Amino acid sequence: MIPAENKATTTGKFYWKTAIVIILLIAIAAYFINHAGTQPDDNNKKSGKFSDPVVAVAAVKATQGDFPVYLNGLGTITALRTVTIRSRVDGELIRVAFKEGQIVKEGDLLAEIDPRAFQVQLMQVEGQLQRDEALLNNARIDLVRYKTLLEQDSIAAQQSVTQESVVKQYQGTVAIDRGLLADAKLQLSYTRITAPISGRLGLRLVDQGNMIKASDTNGLAIITQIHPIAVVFTLPEDNLPSVMKQFHANNNSLAIEAYDRKGQIKLGQGQLFAVDNQIDISTGTVKLKGQFANEDNAFFSNQFVNIKMDMGTLHSVTIIPTAAIQRGVMGTFAYVVKADQTVSIKPLKLGPIEGEKVAVLEGLQADEMVVVDGADKLRENMPVKLITPESTAALDQVPPLPDKKDHRNKNRKSGNDE
Repeated sequence: MIPAENKATTTGKFYWKTAIVIILLIAIAAYFINHAGTQPDDNNKKSGKFSDPVVAVAAVKATQGDFPVYLNGLGTITALRTVTIRSRVDGELIRVAFKEGQIVKEGDLLAEIDPRAFQVQLMQVEGQLQRDEALLNNARIDLVRYKTLLEQDSIAAQQSVTQESVVKQYQGTVAIDRGLLADAKLQLSYTRITAPISGRLGLRLVDQGNMIKASDTNGLAIITQIHPIAVVFTLPEDNLPSVMKQFHANNNSLAIEAYDRKGQIKLGQGQLFAVDNQIDISTGTVKLKGQFANEDNAFFSNQFVNIKMDMGTLHSVTIIPTAAIQRGVMGTFAYVVKADQTVSIKPLKLGPIEGEKVAVLEGLQADEMVVVDGADKLRENMPVKLITPESTAALDQVPPLPDKKDHRNKNRKSGNDE
């Protein structure tokens, strides 16, 4: 028999040897695993290639063509003329001849004031004029008779001179009466309120039956001219030299377009015809004024619009989508797909932007492939896989794999049928 002490010693040595062997095996396995994982990376680093998986990207070809240049500004539609319709005489408003929002022409009847008081005044002035004209005629007859008697030396010369003064006095009285008659007719004409300009009427401010006065500040309604209509918009002062150059080159006229608040719907096309004479120092902008025919009545006074001004066209420039433009510490750049299916970073000098396209002045040639989707994971010389519309359509046509549960259910049904 083996003594108990020797047996315990032998068992302890056995456990220690087993533990040492297991630790060695673990260390050897860890070494091979680490060696197998790092060696390809070291080789890739020496060769200059990445161990990252190939990134799928979408790319399009840069094109070459003419690129229209526009300047964008924020504007407000303004009526060329706005008139508050007021009465020139006091009286009762007996008729309103317009509808709210109606488009009227110059001279159209808008309202009438009770004319009876002015008709009475006109009759009085006409009667006074007839009386004074009769006195004048009588004085002229007396003057002729006095001159005849003076030639016969029957009266004194002073009497004839006095009669000439009486005639002139009556002539002055008749002239005053005629002025009063013209004024009475004018006051009577003011009882018919007509449109001073052509335009659109606003909401009615006074109802029929009210007493109105010439001193009323609100008036009857407001009329605004809408054919044509103007727009006032602003541009940064940095754009002013190019604007003035194009403005004078086109005989003080530039084509402008107006769009809605979102800049998507075109409301009309017009012409720039005026530039303000000073720059607003608080905003660094300059005001410009354009005009639209507004034949379809698309514009309203005080309406907010986005203005695009045509500044000419750049010919034979490289054009790419704005989605291809990337920005970083180096400025603006784009990822270009090379012939070996790797990407390269190219710094770009950009020109004007219009919608979803941008003109490239320097750094890119036509027919080069630029990445428009998937650029966030790219680096220099990284391999990529191009996603084309053809490959996307082919993937869409591949039928989906059958569901395992459906397959098992079909087998069960077929077994039950048997």
